[in-house]
Amino acid sequence: MNEASEIIRMDNVTVALDGHVILNGINLSIMQNDYLGIIGPNGGGKTTLLRTILGLIRPMTGKISIMGEPPERGRKYIGYVPQHAVFDRDFPIDVWDTVMMGRLPRSSPLRRFSEDDSKQAEKALNRVGMTGLEDRSIGNLSGGERQRVYIARALATDPKVLLLDEPTANIDIEMEEGFYNLLNEIRKTAAIVLVSHDISVISVQVDKIACLNRELYMHTSSEIDAETLEKTYRCPVEMIAHGVPHRVLKDHDHKRRR
Repeated sequence: MNEASEIIRMDNVTVALDGHVILNGINLSIMQNDYLGIIGPNGGGKTTLLRTILGLIRPMTGKISIMGEPPERGRKYIGYVPQHAVFDRDFPIDVWDTVMMGRLPRSSPLRRFSEDDSKQAEKALNRVGMTGLEDRSIGNLSGGERQRVYIARALATDPKVLLLDEPTANIDIEMEEGFYNLLNEIRKTAAIVLVSHDISVISVQVDKIACLNRELYMHTSSEIDAETLEKTYRCPVEMIAHGVPHRVLKDHDHKRRR
């Protein structure tokens, strides 16, 4: 694959849920070396966008391709870290078994995990700095440690692109620097799409930014003008700068959009 190779392509994709348009006419291209940040208000469609790329939500119109294949087949090239990883602290699953779950799509239900599966899991744990904690229960890890394990699970698929939905939501501020250093290492071998509401932090980390509020406004750099921010968040840029997550607003009267 050369530098200009395209991994994900969305052409005029519209998604409606319960009769309401969530994504409208989305056009997006993710290239091999991209480090893209997606920002927008709560309820603006960020998580829906990722789930649509994965083929978990079927668009009403438009086309999506992943490495030239439809999402149902192409998602094998994607590593995904959801915003809220649901787990039971008392459930007896350790770090190793959690990461090995990332190899399940490559394994037939009729066979055991292979030696290659184990090597990929070991490699993923090493990349996120969790080697030596394979036997630790997930429920006994800190929020930052669990997030690293979930990233390792995604990396175990050997993805072409890593999708992360609000990955710092459960990480202490003190751990954020190490987390972003990890992403900078990962981007050497995979494109990264990072969804976040933290405009100030994400603009420092990524190379490109897209603003999403039902419609997508794409930028080829990490700089965004005030007009685009106000159009996306539908409130004055001074309010956005406070770093408070906003719900989707109709105008400035703070009525929730249906």
